[in-house]
Amino acid sequence: MYIMLPNLMHRERKYARRLQTFKNQLELQSMVWPGIIFLFIFCYIPMYGIIISFQDFSLFSLNSSSNIFSAYMNSPWVGFKHFKEFFTDPYFLITLRNTLGINVLGLIIGFPFPVIFALLLNEIRNLKFKKFVQTVTYLPHFVSWVIFGGLIYTMMATDQNGVINVFLKSMGLIEKPVEFLANPDYFWAIVVISSVVKGFGFNSILYIAAIAGVDQEVYDAAEIDGCGRFAKMWYITIPAIMGTVSVMFIFSISGILNTGFDQIIVLQNSLNLDRSETIDTYVYKVGIGQMRYSYSAAVGLAKSVVATLLLFGANYTTKKLTEKSLF
Repeated sequence: MYIMLPNLMHRERKYARRLQTFKNQLELQSMVWPGIIFLFIFCYIPMYGIIISFQDFSLFSLNSSSNIFSAYMNSPWVGFKHFKEFFTDPYFLITLRNTLGINVLGLIIGFPFPVIFALLLNEIRNLKFKKFVQTVTYLPHFVSWVIFGGLIYTMMATDQNGVINVFLKSMGLIEKPVEFLANPDYFWAIVVISSVVKGFGFNSILYIAAIAGVDQEVYDAAEIDGCGRFAKMWYITIPAIMGTVSVMFIFSISGILNTGFDQIIVLQNSLNLDRSETIDTYVYKVGIGQMRYSYSAAVGLAKSVVATLLLFGANYTTKKLTEKSLF
C-alpha cells in the first residue's frame, strides 16, 4: 500500500499538469480541434469505402429496406478483378503516358518557377512595387479553372478575338490561324504553361516566407565582406530555403499521378483526346459516369499505393542528396 501511494500521487500530479496545460492552451485547442474533427469525418471515415475496390458494389442493389452500409456488407467479393481490368485496359497505357507526360513536364518547368520568382522578388527594394507584383501574381490562383479555361479558349481562338493567333500572324510567324486546342500536339504545353501562369505566384508564398526567416545580420555581414546581390543569393538565400524546396519537391513527386482534373476536363475535347485523357478523367468517365464505383475506387487505391511508395522513395533520395527530408 505504501508503495502504491506515491505512484498514485504521481499519476494525479501528472493528470493535473496535463489538465492545466490543456486549460492554458484552450484558445489554441479551439482552433486545432475543428480541423482534426473535419479531417476525421471527411478523410478517415471515408476510408471505409476502400472495401468496395474488392467488391462488385452497385447502388441498384439497394431496396427500400436496405441502406448503403448493408450494401457494403452484402456486395459480392471479387478480389483484384477491378485492378486487373484497369491494368489490362487498352486505355491504361494511353492515360498513364499522358498523366506522366503532363506531370513530368510540369515538374521540370513548373516546379523551379515559384522558387526563381521568390528569389527575384526578394531582390526588389521598392516595397510598393513589390506588393503590386505579389498581388498581380497571386490573383490568378483564386480564379476557377472554368473561367481561366474560358480565357484560354478565347485567347487561342482562330477568329479576330484570338490574341495569340493575331499576334503570331502580325509578326509573320504564321500564315493562317493555328487551332491550338484542336491539335493534340499542343495540349501538354498548353496545360503546363497555363498551370504555371495560374499558380506560380501563389506557390511562391512558402519560399518567400522561408526567405523572410533568414536573419538580416547574415546579409549585412556578407555585404561587409564584399558580397554582391548574386553572391548573397547563392550562398545565403538558396541554402536557407533548401529545406522548404526539398519538402515541396517530395510532395510533387508523390503526386505525379495526379493531374489537375478540373483543368484537364475544361481544356479537353474530342479532337485532343489522344493527349488529354489522363487517369483522373478516364476514371471519372468510366467509374463515375457509368456508375462503376468499385472500378473507380480500385484505381484510386492503386494510385494511393503508388503515391505512398513515391513519397518514401523521394524522401530517401532527397535525404541522401541534400541531407534535407520530410521525415
